[in-house]
Amino acid sequence: MKREYIQIRCSIYEKKLLKKRAARAGISLSEYLRATAFKINIVERLTPEQVECYQLLIQYKNNFMRISNMFKKSDPRLAKNVEDLAEEIRTHLQNFKK
Repeated sequence: MKREYIQIRCSIYEKKLLKKRAARAGISLSEYLRATAFKINIVERLTPEQVECYQLLIQYKNNFMRISNMFKKSDPRLAKNVEDLAEEIRTHLQNFKK
């Protein structure tokens, strides 16, 4: 049980920014401040728009791989370019997960 408290001074803008960051991480302001003080890695939650973009990128990657497979025999150069594009999207998706 946490019964002790610490007061800090900050500007109105700093307080709003801290509250906003805590809300994006889905935790209270107190939890956010404790985590940052103890250098705990805080991961912000994804907004519905970000999740939708992530799902759309996954669909694009899958579609480009299908297109690449479709053109492999008739135009290998085009297939390679499309496959490279799908691979680039996959790389961005992996970076997004981190």
